[in-house]
Amino acid sequence: MHCDAQDDKADRAERRRLEEVARIKAKLIVAKLTLAKIDELYNLRRGTAGNAVHEPHLAGERAIAAALKTRPHLLWRTRYYPDGTRRDPQPSHHYRHARRDSHQVGAAA
Repeated sequence: MHCDAQDDKADRAERRRLEEVARIKAKLIVAKLTLAKIDELYNLRRGTAGNAVHEPHLAGERAIAAALKTRPHLLWRTRYYPDGTRRDPQPSHHYRHARRDSHQVGAAA
């Protein structure tokens, strides 16, 4: 059977994202930190750090990285270029709830 290249690319991107989340969560466990504690320590709204693990959120990413004594681009390799600059805009597959493109919204109406 022939595998669609686009599906394969999406699967690889999702796998990389899930591995990234697992790696970050493991680092938090080793450091004996909770995402709620990071929210509290860095004066973030409750749930910000938890959301930042899964979806791009600059303040949450910076707080988690600071709590782990590292830099955000070393934790989220899919969200940053190797030189540490942030990818802008973030690819849609970085979001748990995929955002609709403007042409899709019009088509649904």
